[in-house]
Amino acid sequence: MIKPKALHKNSTIGIVSPSYWLDVEILSLTSKYFTNLGYKLKFGKSNDLKWGPFAGLPEQRADDINEMFGSSDIDAIFCARGGYGANRVLPLLDYNLIKENPKVFIGYSDITALLTSITQKTSIVTFHGPMLTTYRDSWVEYNYSLMQRVLAGEKFIKIYSPEGLETKILKHGVASGPLWGGNMCLLINRLGTDDSLNTDGTILFLEDIDEYLYSFERMLVHMREAGMFDNIKGLIFGELKDMKDQEVKFERNIDQIILDICGDLNVPILSNFPCGHGKFQSTLPLSINTEIDTKNKEMPVTLIDNAVQL
Repeated sequence: MIKPKALHKNSTIGIVSPSYWLDVEILSLTSKYFTNLGYKLKFGKSNDLKWGPFAGLPEQRADDINEMFGSSDIDAIFCARGGYGANRVLPLLDYNLIKENPKVFIGYSDITALLTSITQKTSIVTFHGPMLTTYRDSWVEYNYSLMQRVLAGEKFIKIYSPEGLETKILKHGVASGPLWGGNMCLLINRLGTDDSLNTDGTILFLEDIDEYLYSFERMLVHMREAGMFDNIKGLIFGELKDMKDQEVKFERNIDQIILDICGDLNVPILSNFPCGHGKFQSTLPLSINTEIDTKNKEMPVTLIDNAVQL
């Protein structure tokens, strides 16, 4: 894998909006957190564009990402927010340019499509982690501290559960492999395309938000029947936020649904892990060797290798 350069306090971070636009007041508020810490920020053109809910036309959003990777003044690229629309951006990216200019690229939610495509097509490590919109309500030290450790090049990072979000062990075991995954809807959306995620031999992590329980089960069944779980080494479910039931109750909770569909897999399974759309968001480097060891109940997930060049 190609590892981007480490992020330091005097680094210049490019801010892009590859999907929806972020309200200017929220953009300003959240940006100050990083400038106050000593980072320099450069805002891409997409942050000033609007096309319905999108931060400009697909071509404009793609150009913004390409320009950020191509600019020698930019050390890392943070996404302002997700939403929807990355699927229109994917075929417009200059993957050769990106591969020649490896940089930290971080985001989650709709950004999953960009992360998996960039890493699979260029071998550059990308990062599923907090965006500017993560801090719209308040500063979250857990998110920044873990991100800083990962992007500074630390090895053997054991990810602990923050207070109020305890990781659950649904199936015990020990496993290791490259870490891949992201938002369930986005991963399913890419099935059958050139950007479909190859999950063979991986530690697979999944998250989503605001889905009916039946829909969550439907997505799991789809993934299973599409072969996404056939050769994985471990399975991690992030915080599945705002999941809901219908008038006629589904009568199974999230964990029960997971075990019903995936419980016969011969892999360790975790749920309620700190990643996704909730308050607490771990920074997870795609393709980096990771271990699950359920004997360590407090910190069952360890990022084995460093994710950036020192």
